[in-house]
Amino acid sequence: MDIVVFGATGFVGSLVAAYLARREQAGDGGPTTVALAGRNRDRLARTRSDLPGSPDWPLITADSNDVDSLRAMARRARVVITTVGPYTRYGEDLVRVCAEEGTDYVDLTGEVLFAHRSAERNDATARDTGARIVHSCGFDSVPSDIGMFVLHRAVEEAGAGPLVAVDMVVRSMKGGFSGGTVDSLRAQSEEERASRDAARLVTDPYALSPDRAAEPDLGPEPDLTVASLEPTGGTGWGGPFFMAPYNTRVVRRSNALTGHAYGPRLRYREVIATGSSPVGRLKALVLSVGTKLGFAALTTPALRRPLSVVVPDPGEGPDEASRESGHFHTRHQGVTHDGSFFHADVAAQGDPGYVATAIMLSEAALTLVHAGGRLPGDGGGVLTPATGLGAPYVERLRAAGVTVTAGPGRAPQGR
Repeated sequence: MDIVVFGATGFVGSLVAAYLARREQAGDGGPTTVALAGRNRDRLARTRSDLPGSPDWPLITADSNDVDSLRAMARRARVVITTVGPYTRYGEDLVRVCAEEGTDYVDLTGEVLFAHRSAERNDATARDTGARIVHSCGFDSVPSDIGMFVLHRAVEEAGAGPLVAVDMVVRSMKGGFSGGTVDSLRAQSEEERASRDAARLVTDPYALSPDRAAEPDLGPEPDLTVASLEPTGGTGWGGPFFMAPYNTRVVRRSNALTGHAYGPRLRYREVIATGSSPVGRLKALVLSVGTKLGFAALTTPALRRPLSVVVPDPGEGPDEASRESGHFHTRHQGVTHDGSFFHADVAAQGDPGYVATAIMLSEAALTLVHAGGRLPGDGGGVLTPATGLGAPYVERLRAAGVTVTAGPGRAPQGR
């Protein structure tokens, strides 16, 4: 099979399967063979029957706790899409098996510890077998990583020097809370409480770097920060973006895997735009306090039951009308060493964690199936969306309705 969707009966997995079925119905994206995989064959059959066009896709029984079943599944696939998380609990055997079998792999993890272990344990194997292991192909972390990718290309095309500072600014966002994301956050928090080494790794801004010693010492690089946007070409203030503690590390890994092509001393941050000062700064400060309290509440075991009233369980999500009414718009704004400004925008209609993520994850797999020799790099490894999929992925995202643009920016007023 070209693509096997593992976890197809889950909430996000079923959205991915439905997206692929609609693509098949429309004849878009090239001929692609698809199979659905999961623990329960009856549930898989019900999921398949509910898909647009009721495709006659094969069903594969596989369990995260049964390595033999995972290996058999990987051997039947060119690409495995997995939505089965938290990945630190349920994903490590599958990514290892795919690396060993030479099977390309995509997921939507936002877990630093899982991604770190995957790179440490599987990169050499994947390079040997040619498997492209591409983590974080959902809202974690495609807007961050692909936005940075096209920003860098705009800088290169203009013949400007390397970037020295970039802010990814969330300009607008509407979407529901993902139960799976919260469960992943809790799983990682449990590891942090159990291990000082894990806790230190999570706070390291270069936790996903392939060569930690080669990274620059830029002093403090806080994730949940309040920042003026003027130094990178914007106006007003930004407050903490709750996904920054993971996304920033993915972007830094991409930079390292390309020989620090973005900039050898690049300072990269992610924030939510809160408006112009002084009100904007006050909003950013309030957001900072609220974000930190929210993280603390979600990762406190004693609060799990009370919070269940407002936080969805894994496998749950918003209804179709709510999903379709969501949207997001992010802007990367950066300055080069010679003072030139550039920006890149990534935007899409649909709930970021569900509709947009289903598009991003599906198109990542379709890129691996159909892009062939146009893919970046020289083969396999534990990669990122930018380094594993690159320009062919950008083309597919645009064709799927995702806005991805980049070009010169403007200096702030007074410069």
